[in-house]
This record gives sequence, structure tokens and C-alpha cells, in this order.
Amino acid sequence: MLRLIPVIILSISILLGALILVSIPLFFPPKMAGEGGAVDNNARIDIELLHGDLDAQREMISELRDQVDALENRIITMEAGATGPAADGGLQIISPTGDNAILDQYAQVVLVADRRALNSGLTVPTSRWLVDTFGPPADNLGDTCASMTNPRLASLLETRQVGPVRVQMLKPALESLQVVLDKVKLADPDLYARINTAGALCVRLVRGSAASVSSHSFGLSLDLNIDGVLDTLGDGRTQLGLTILSDFFNADGWIWGAAFGREDSMHFEVSKDQIEKWIAEGKI
Repeated sequence: MLRLIPVIILSISILLGALILVSIPLFFPPKMAGEGGAVDNNARIDIELLHGDLDAQREMISELRDQVDALENRIITMEAGATGPAADGGLQIISPTGDNAILDQYAQVVLVADRRALNSGLTVPTSRWLVDTFGPPADNLGDTCASMTNPRLASLLETRQVGPVRVQMLKPALESLQVVLDKVKLADPDLYARINTAGALCVRLVRGSAASVSSHSFGLSLDLNIDGVLDTLGDGRTQLGLTILSDFFNADGWIWGAAFGREDSMHFEVSKDQIEKWIAEGKI
């Protein structure tokens, strides 16, 4: 966050320089010719050109002001934990004020902006498609987690410590997760250290359904959170840290559940596109 401060300082310096440049003609106007204050043709041309330059400089200064304001707003939002509309991505900090306002920024709860446009270019693997592709993960599924009995999938199951989380998933999913979290660690080690999980493999039906199989049943999805604090399902809100993580996951072919009809922003799962690629490569 502090890395933005030099940018603001540079922008303000440019702004001050432009203001000085604009002010010079005000103190040193072009020379007039003739008696009684008359202005000759050359002087008139100089004045018109000067007016044009001043207009262009005013526009430049206005743009610089906008850029400085945007950077200042971003600093305020990221470092002070302010409430109200944020400068980036239309996010809005909605955590309470007072003592709770000093919560780490990654744990701040925000509205998910334009969530239906998330996961652009990726396809969600539906329950029906997963069953048609791999077969049922187990027989006699219910509402509670059961053991995976599907031979094709069970042979690929592994329990592994992947960065800050320990999960049980299919081997290619674990390898992909490792790649994603390695990138997070490199780009934002503070966020990386705050990542926690609410579980991965759970072979069961979707709660409340008599037939639909949960995507967690196939070892291709997991739930993440910040600091072990669970996100509220279906409220259109999420932890700020999860919005940052979603960019890394999307880039490597994972779907973010914040875009679901019933928002589930802790949920990350491998996209249909990536699964089909692994099948073609013989990894599943």
C-alpha cells in the first residue's frame, strides 16, 4: 500500500509544475505595441496562441487533479480502512466503524461488484456434467460426507499441505492449487499468510436436494476464507481478501462461487474447461 505514496508525490509535483507554468504568462504578458494600449497584429496572434496553451494546460491540470484524487482515495481505502465507496472496482467497505474498523483489510467485508460478470470465459462444471463424465462419486449419497468409491476418481485422491492449507482433492487439482497459491505468495505474502480453508472433499448431495451431487464430491473444489472467518452464504458480500484471490484463481482456470445465483464466495472450483484439458492430457 505504501508503494502508492511515491506515485502520489510524483503526481503532485507534476501538478505544481504545471501550475507554475500556467502562472508565468500572468506575470509576464506579451508586449503591446502602439499608443494608447493598442495591440498590433503580432501581439494579437501571440495572445491567441497563449490562450490556446492555457486551455490545454488547464485540461492537463484537471486530469492530474483527478489522478491524484483517485490515488489518494485508494490510499485512504486500503490503509485507513475507511467506510463508504472505495476507489477500486466499485467495492464498498461495510464492516462496522469504531473498534472493528481497524480489522485487517483482507478481512474487511465488501459488496461483490458486478458479480454476474465474474468468471468471464470460463464454464461452470454442472453436477449433471460431472456425473455424466466421471460417474457418481459414490453410491447412496446423502446429506453428510461419505467416502469416495468411484475407482477412477478415488485413485487420484491425495491429502496434501498446499501452502497455508491442508486439503484432500484430486492430484491435478492439488497441483493447480499449488501453482495458484505460489503466485499469491509471490505477489502478496501478507494475504497468503491469512488464507484458511473450510474444507475441500465432501462426497454428498447438495443440501436440500434429493438428486443433485455437490461439486465438492469430486475432489475438484474447496472453500477458502480469511483468518478462519466463514463468509455468509448468499448475501452478495465477501471478504476483501477473497476478491483478490479470485483473480489468481480465474487466471488459472478456476471458477469463483461469488458469481453463482446464490453467492458462495468461499467456493473455488476447477472450471469445466480445465477439467476437459486434464482429461485430454490423461491426467484424469
